Amino acid sequence: MAVNITPLHDRVLVRRLEEKESIKGGIIIPDSAKEKPQEGEVIAVGSGRREKGELIPLDVKAGDRILFGKYSGNDITIDGEEYMIMKEDEILAKLGPAAKAAGGKK
Repeated sequence: MAVNITPLHDRVLVRRLEEKESIKGGIIIPDSAKEKPQEGEVIAVGSGRREKGELIPLDVKAGDRILFGKYSGNDITIDGEEYMIMKEDEILAKLGPAAKAAGGKK
C-alpha cells in the first residue's frame, strides 16, 4: 500500500508491527491493557539532516524493520491507518532479515 506522504528532513514514517498474541498461564490480557509494540516497518523517509550546510542521508530506508523507544515519535492516522512519525535519532536499531520479532522467545 502506497502512502502519499513524505516526511521532512530527518524524520521517518513508521507502521507499528503487531506482536503475536501469546497467552501465558491461561490469562488473557485485553487490548486496552496491552503495551504498544516497539517494533515497526519504515514506510517513508525524509531527505536527511543538514550539518554544517551539508546534507547527510538517513541510515534507514523504506522497508527496513526497526526498534524504537516506548515513548518515541508522534502517532498519526492517514486514510484510517495508524502510523508514527519520528526523528531518525529516536530509532534504536535496525533489524536484519534473520532477526526475530521483539515479542519472541527469550
